[in-house]
Amino acid sequence: MTKLLKCISPIDGSVYAERPVLSSAEARDAVAKAKAAQLEWAKRPLQERVDLVLAGVAAVGAMNDEIVPELAHQMGRPVRYGGEFGGFEERAKYMAKIASEALADIEIADDAQFRRLIAREPHGVVLVVAPWNYPYMTAINTVAPALIAGNSVVLKHATQTLLVGERMAKAFHSVGIPEGVFQNVFLDHDTTSALIAERSFGFVNFTGSVGGGKAMEKAAAGTFTGVGLELGGKDPGYVMEDADLDSAVDTLIDGAMFNAGQCCCGIERIYVVESLYDAFVEKAVAIVKGYKLGNPLDKETTMGPMAHVRFAQEVRAQTAEAIEAGAIAHIETFAEDDGGAYLTPQILTNVNHDMRVMREESFGPVVGIMKVKDDEEAIALMNDSDYGLTASLWTADIDRALKIGRRIETGTVFMNRCDYLDPALCWTGCKDTGRGGGLSVIGYHNLTRPKSYHLKKAN
Repeated sequence: MTKLLKCISPIDGSVYAERPVLSSAEARDAVAKAKAAQLEWAKRPLQERVDLVLAGVAAVGAMNDEIVPELAHQMGRPVRYGGEFGGFEERAKYMAKIASEALADIEIADDAQFRRLIAREPHGVVLVVAPWNYPYMTAINTVAPALIAGNSVVLKHATQTLLVGERMAKAFHSVGIPEGVFQNVFLDHDTTSALIAERSFGFVNFTGSVGGGKAMEKAAAGTFTGVGLELGGKDPGYVMEDADLDSAVDTLIDGAMFNAGQCCCGIERIYVVESLYDAFVEKAVAIVKGYKLGNPLDKETTMGPMAHVRFAQEVRAQTAEAIEAGAIAHIETFAEDDGGAYLTPQILTNVNHDMRVMREESFGPVVGIMKVKDDEEAIALMNDSDYGLTASLWTADIDRALKIGRRIETGTVFMNRCDYLDPALCWTGCKDTGRGGGLSVIGYHNLTRPKSYHLKKAN
């Protein structure tokens, strides 16, 4: 019997979409098709590949009116926020803009005796395993530069957002990108692992859980296949005494709660200097009490359900454990909280790092706020984590932020902002957040390999 992947809509628990997975033979055929197509794709001029990818991106944008409610059905984001096309396009356009320079040969010498240079070669077939929380933006981070660099791409999307890969494939094929060059596939975990173990891909990019990342590394063990991983996060914010308090509260609480807290670089713990602590908490509670939880298809809704009931139950469990251990919950249960995917956003104080809610990834609309005495205490607490994706520092002193930033174990340091991905900067993490780097010129370096030429000229 063919296995079906089912997207259960968080709106009402119904099956919104289902697709059969490929058999092992069908999956290998897809890989063979990708390998054959890549050879011709890589021969095309760089500018032609750039133009086709940008045309594909524009074709996705033309579908946005259909995509926005589709996303609400699949993972619960309110339609009022208009989908992801702004960031999707921004990232693709930036990577297109820098492609010529990032992929250019490094000329070492060209003299009477030798020409020496370092070129960039595509890996071949790149597997992109994308998550559901920002399904278009996270996918394009790798899909666009991988294609531009001359790779073919096999995209495997999360079950919760089954329709995203189909949308992207339809758009890209409609502008002339060959079907073998960009394929959307439906695979189960066993087939995915088997393909990686068989060295089907030149590079694998995975965004998801720590457990998923470990499975990817295990599958790739001994194949020497490059694996890029963006895994969990427990991103901190630190508010110093000279911070703009209103801006800090507005931005950090939005960073903690937007998308029902389901953001890779969402704020999950906040440390506030003693002099601002009480005012910060008061303002934060007022903001969260103003949210409207409800059906994401309703334009008045500001917070939709979490993408799946099991995600909401994990947040409830972490919150309940913290309260039992002495944490104070500041938000009364919303009337719309159904005990399932619709979850009350929560602010907790009197928390500490013995509590799971301050140690383990919550990936939901809950944030703990702690009072700190000084920079030393804040740095120690920010680093007291298994994760390291981003950290958000709030101060008027850029030198102080740089000094603190150099001591924080993280991939990105923000000052007076958070929860944003700048495509000109490398998107990377450390510790259990993973390894590798996407976007920027470094993203191109990870999606290609260096190839040296040492050419002796005839005498």
